[in-house]
This record gives sequence, structure tokens and C-alpha cells, in this order.
Amino acid sequence: MDIPLAERMRPKTLDEFVGQEHLVGKGRFIRRMLESGQITSMVLWGPPGCGKTTLARLIAHYVDADFVPFSAVTSGINDVRKVIAKVKEDKTMFKKKTILFVDEIHRFSKSQQDAFLPHVEDGTIILIGATTENPGFEVIAPLVSRSQVYILYALNDQEIETIVNRAVKYYPSHKWDKEALEHIVKHANGDGRTAINAVELAASLNKKVTLKVAEEAVQQKAIYYDKKGDWHYDTISAFIKSMRGSNPDATLHYLARMIKAGEDPVFIARRMVIFASEDIGNALPTALVVATSCMQAVHMVGWPEAGLILAQTATYLATARKSIASTAGLQQALNDIDENHLDPIPLHLRNPSNKVMKSAGYGHGHIRYPWLAEKETGKKVIQEYMPKNLKGKKYYVPDWK
Repeated sequence: MDIPLAERMRPKTLDEFVGQEHLVGKGRFIRRMLESGQITSMVLWGPPGCGKTTLARLIAHYVDADFVPFSAVTSGINDVRKVIAKVKEDKTMFKKKTILFVDEIHRFSKSQQDAFLPHVEDGTIILIGATTENPGFEVIAPLVSRSQVYILYALNDQEIETIVNRAVKYYPSHKWDKEALEHIVKHANGDGRTAINAVELAASLNKKVTLKVAEEAVQQKAIYYDKKGDWHYDTISAFIKSMRGSNPDATLHYLARMIKAGEDPVFIARRMVIFASEDIGNALPTALVVATSCMQAVHMVGWPEAGLILAQTATYLATARKSIASTAGLQQALNDIDENHLDPIPLHLRNPSNKVMKSAGYGHGHIRYPWLAEKETGKKVIQEYMPKNLKGKKYYVPDWK
């Protein structure tokens, strides 16, 4: 069976490695660490195709360690024990360091991650975990505390272009149109593996790789979006912030990302209901009505038509007047409750539901309809509603014109 192009192209040295200059560039931390021959357990955190596996293999090569790959997707706790036992046996026999590379370590349960701890602590293994999810949430704290966490970033277009230019050299008899290569670079979306796979597929389709062939090979831009992970929360965060910043164009961009990724439309609508109160409030009270109607509508309609309803509502909210008067006022009121003792509720505001309460002064002097009393008497009615220690306190201050 032919070896995939991505495997054949895997760099042999750090100088061949593309991207992540902040980690492996001249004088950078991982390069200095490898040049010194010292290595510690680490977690490599970044999107697909940014070089996590390749970097882990290079690290093992530089420190002359056995590289043992391990998949968190297909392996369980018994597999962990078997691997550790084999590592111990080999270490005794060959006296070599062992790097245990755990791909998608975030998919391991807490107990599975716990199984690595004693062997990381006693030096049996050097653990390198790779994850697309925030290790602060998805990797147990003891393991994170015993490892260095390095963030890897999606490759930029220049780096993807470098990879693509290297890839086409594996097909010297092919003719590659410039537009075809530019299309592959553009639609790799920062994923080196996607770019290499597109080159490999395009080469298998035709000896003359035109733009049309490249489009067929790429098919569709890959959007990395895990509904339970960081990209999910980062995208909804950008969506909310774009509405808050009154930018309907950016709002539609992030909405489109979520639609393409198949996000739950009710989740998007629910966040817009919250936004309508939190960020618009009484500056435009109908915003809450529109957002609530949107949530009900998308629940009934579903994809793909729900996208139209979401787009209409999102642009309405993005262009609406904004106010955080209610939000800020509620937060101040909650803070006062936390930070101050609670004076009794004024007697005149209490409900005199029986004779004992009435004789104790409950409800005495309360003016039920101050606005009506003012209308009838023509005089301003002053009635205190706050507890004694918060008399005169202002929470709600309208902040729009």
C-alpha cells in the first residue's frame, strides 16, 4: 500500500518544520530545549493540521527517545496499562527514554488521564499530549501542572504556500496551474494536512492540474468547529461581541460559520434572547420580543430556513440602540446584597395579611397607587421603597438618548 503524501513529507529536522516560529524558531524555547537535550512532559494545544504530531516526532528524534503513539479515540484504560508495562520493559532492556504521544488527549476520561500520572512523576515516560481543546478545561489539573503547555496556531497563507510548493515536487511529471495552487492555499484554512491531501488528490485526478481540478480536490473549505470545544465558544463569543459592537457584517460572518458547522439554531437564538436584555434592554424593548419570537420560530422551522430567521434577528440586534442600564443596575444591586447587611423591609411595604401583622404596622401608610394620588391631588407623592441603609440608592440609570 502506498504511503500517504503527508507521511512522506513529514519533516526530519526543525529547520524543515513549517510554522510555530514562536516555539521552534532560532533561540525559541522548544528549540533551545532540544538543543540542550533536555525534555519535559508537555501538552501541545492547537487546531488540526498545525503540526502537533510532527513536532512530537521531531522532539523524540532530537532527544533520541523511543516514540510510542497512542490514540485517545480508540484506546481505553487497559490499553494504557499495557503500553506502560511495555515501556517499562523496554526501558529496562534498552536504557532509552520513551516519549508517549497521546493524540487527542482531551478525549480521555479523568480516570484514564489519572493512569498516566505516577509514570510521568517517576520518569517512566515523557508524556506529550496533543489536543484541539483548552487543556485548562479538558486535561486534569495534576497532569497539566506536571507538563508544559504550548499553544500552536493555524498556519498562515505563506506557510501553507511553502507546504504546497514542497508537495507538488513529489509529482514532477504533473503540470500545476498557478490558479490551482492558489486555490488550494486559500481553502486549506490554515490546515497543513488539508493542503497536502488536496495536492495528493488533485494529482490523482489529472496530470494537468487546473483550477477546476483543484476545486474538485478541495470541494469545500474545512471549518474546524467542535460543538463542545473552544472553537464553539470562541465563535459564539465573536458573534455576540460583533452584535454588541453594532457591526452587522461581522455578525453575519460568525453566524455563517456556525450555520456551516451545523450549530444548533436554538442555541444561537437563545444567546440572542439573552443579548436582547443584557445589551439592548429598554433602549429598544421590542428587541426582546423579536429575539424570543426568533427562538420559537427556529425551533419550529429548523435548518436550513432557520438561517434566514437568525440572520434577520441578528442584524436587527446588531443595529439596535444599546443599553446596559438594566444589566448594570441588577449587578450593582446584587453586589450590595453581598457586601452589606440587609436592613428590614420597610413596614409600609409589607403585606398585612392578618390582624397581628396589621397591628404591628404592616402596610400602614402605604400609598398603593402613587401616580393616581398625584393625579388626584396635584401634589408629588414621596414614598420610600428602599430598606433604611440603602435609602436614596440609584441602580437604574438610563444610558441611551
